[in-house]
Amino acid sequence: MWKCANRMLGGVILACVLAFGTAAQQDAITGTIDAQIEAFQADDFERAFSFATPRLQRLFQSPQNFRRMVTTQYPMVWRPADVRYLEQREYDGSVFQKVQITDVKGVTHLLLYQMIETDSGWRIASVQFLNAPGASV
Repeated sequence: MWKCANRMLGGVILACVLAFGTAAQQDAITGTIDAQIEAFQADDFERAFSFATPRLQRLFQSPQNFRRMVTTQYPMVWRPADVRYLEQREYDGSVFQKVQITDVKGVTHLLLYQMIETDSGWRIASVQFLNAPGASV
């Protein structure tokens, strides 16, 4: 009987530890995205650029190039009215965070952030648009 109780207790403890680890990871990922959006809102593109992966930084080469891309192709991220975090999934070494952003005109956009953990913490590897049911373009 004690063996069974010990196994159940061990299972409960393991589940709690795994849930805590997942919650901590999710907080770190959403914190990175939040910090980049805050930098965008302050027009601090040097800081915003620092949240991109080294590969993405090499691709854009400078915060100024990054700024042009963000302000023209992702204005809803540069100046969001509302940001909501939806589900998060792991796949092949990356974590994908779905984010619902409402822009200043009230249009809802669904974005998928690919996050990669680096020695410096979680970084944004890519952002792609998803179709938003009921959203207008």
